[in-house]
Amino acid sequence: MTRARSLVLPLRDGVGASAVALPQSGPWPLMLDFLDQRMPAVTRAVWRARMDKASVFGEQGQVLPADAAYQGGGRIFYYRELAAESPIPFTETIVFQDDRLLVADKPHFLPVTPGGRFVQETLLARLKQRCGLVDLSPAHRIDRETAGLVMFTLRPQDRGAYQNLFRDRQVSKVYEAIAPYRPDVQLPLTRRSRMQESAAAFMQSEEVAGECNAETRIELLERLSSGVDLARYALHPSTGQRHQLRVHMNALGLPIVGDSIYPDLLPQQDAADFSRPLQLLAKTLSFVDPLSGQPRHFESSLRLSSRV
Repeated sequence: MTRARSLVLPLRDGVGASAVALPQSGPWPLMLDFLDQRMPAVTRAVWRARMDKASVFGEQGQVLPADAAYQGGGRIFYYRELAAESPIPFTETIVFQDDRLLVADKPHFLPVTPGGRFVQETLLARLKQRCGLVDLSPAHRIDRETAGLVMFTLRPQDRGAYQNLFRDRQVSKVYEAIAPYRPDVQLPLTRRSRMQESAAAFMQSEEVAGECNAETRIELLERLSSGVDLARYALHPSTGQRHQLRVHMNALGLPIVGDSIYPDLLPQQDAADFSRPLQLLAKTLSFVDPLSGQPRHFESSLRLSSRV
């Protein structure tokens, strides 16, 4: 743990350096050989180019050139890079910030953290660059397709206390969704089921039988007069399974507008296609602060659209 905090590299375009541990020994004459074998998704030529551009560092912050000999037992640090990253033309808003927490309104399509084809175009990278907060870290996550509130911690020493709130289900979360209106679905109701990874990529399957691991209370807020028979719903999850709200709404015959996975897995959207956002919004977060003991309540200023 001491070693992990011994080196703090500056942000590059809002993105911090990644770290990888070095085995004590191995068959790698050069650090380049280790990186090439350890992370084959990045080609050897790309690793060499990063090292030539001073983007790979040793544990003391020294630049590691492409001919650096392998030395095990420590860590090396590197900056992730993408040749071309499509901009996401929607802006996040900071809802609240003090010396411990930052709460932001995330727009649709923006990932919370770097991954896959997104590095700079993530909520975390944007906020780090905007606020200069090297240690900013999400206390929880929401899907890239979902808009609304995401809470971050500013200091490493506070991180565990706030993350544990979500782990221990001590946070009251309310989402809003737009979905078909069905008079035969008697609301409010609580949907309980067992969810598990489906054989289909990115999907979850639901079994009503078996030990419950997913629970959502669903309320009808209003029927919308949009020319299409839609309604706005409040969703109160008491658990946090992946895609839980989308799966539960679909199971009731109320698939959320703009959902590209449930009920049917559609072809993956082009990164620049923003024409059909998922109409799901993380609307409120409420909890008792684990450090101050004071009640906290945050509400998104975003609104969903009933246009389809």
